[in-house]
Amino acid sequence: MALPSSEAIHEALSRVIDPELRRSLTDLDMVRSAEVADDGHVSVLVALTVPGCPLKAKIEGDVVRELSAVDGVSGVTVAFTHMSEQERGALSTRLRGGAGKKERKGLAIDARTRVIAVASGKGGVGKSSLTVNLALALRAQGHEVGIVDADIYGFSIPGMLGISQRPVTFDGMIVPPVAYEIKTMSIGYFLDEEGAVMWRGPMLHRALEQFLGDVHWGALDFLLVDMPPGTGDVAISLGQLFTDAGRRVEAIVVTTPNPAALRVAERAAAVAHRMKMEVIGVVENMSYRICPCCGERDEVFGSGGGESLAAKIGAPLLGQVPLEPAVRAGGDDGVPIIVGDPDSPAALEIIAIARRLSEKAVEPAQRIKRRLQVL
Repeated sequence: MALPSSEAIHEALSRVIDPELRRSLTDLDMVRSAEVADDGHVSVLVALTVPGCPLKAKIEGDVVRELSAVDGVSGVTVAFTHMSEQERGALSTRLRGGAGKKERKGLAIDARTRVIAVASGKGGVGKSSLTVNLALALRAQGHEVGIVDADIYGFSIPGMLGISQRPVTFDGMIVPPVAYEIKTMSIGYFLDEEGAVMWRGPMLHRALEQFLGDVHWGALDFLLVDMPPGTGDVAISLGQLFTDAGRRVEAIVVTTPNPAALRVAERAAAVAHRMKMEVIGVVENMSYRICPCCGERDEVFGSGGGESLAAKIGAPLLGQVPLEPAVRAGGDDGVPIIVGDPDSPAALEIIAIARRLSEKAVEPAQRIKRRLQVL
């Protein structure tokens, strides 16, 4: 059997994607050597960005898988080293598009990225689980997606995605943890287990500023921002940061069918509009329950709330997601329903909502039609 060519080896390694930076090992100059022995055994040396990289095992497995598929390869051995401080600095400059270390703050969000704030007036309406599953549905459609967990006091994104590692930081740049090919950032990554956040407004603004300015998000198609419930400091800071940068933010308002959620959701929509966000739609969560015995639809929390809110704020109703225990269980286990049960009614409705978001940009006729007052 003929030995594999260097071109074939390089092509296989170019298919190995760094799980955090979302670019190939060859593009990042992480492959230091790839030697082929007389018997077809390939030995590869990979330079990690930092010592003790938490995703080292994944990189090793991906290298072995890709090289093992090359004709003539009889075995693969992967060894690791790590980049020097100078090499990390050069990589950071490349990732910033040739710019050096930032001296002043600004958004690190690609110009083509659609930023969508997922908001609600009150807690307990399933906003975070919707954010996570919507991100996964968009990723399944081929989009590059990130999530900012802006619910500083009640962060939940790390647990819902089963992420336990801390972000990697080098040369003033934060590399966001990745799960299911979704980049994420949350204050939860920086706290000890069971840690609590006791911050005033300015510190919240600073945290959000870092999430949007110091994190290497790369060329995302969508950045979903899981907003805290209510109409407080974070909504104001988000609007201010993007408005100052001349960027557009879209907003989705999540509600349940019951009147109490509807009233406070309308306030959240009013604040989003006041902060110059475009309210592009309403999602009614926990809309109904399908009985597992008879298959009948049971409207546990009433009906019509989503349609009523959409009519009041002049935005389309994007979807009605049914109440399913698997949604809660998936969030608790770190395996969201889009991954664990993609054919379930809730998953299919979220996939449909993601498709509506990605099919086209929001038309002017779909945008909020009248000025809302902050209640």
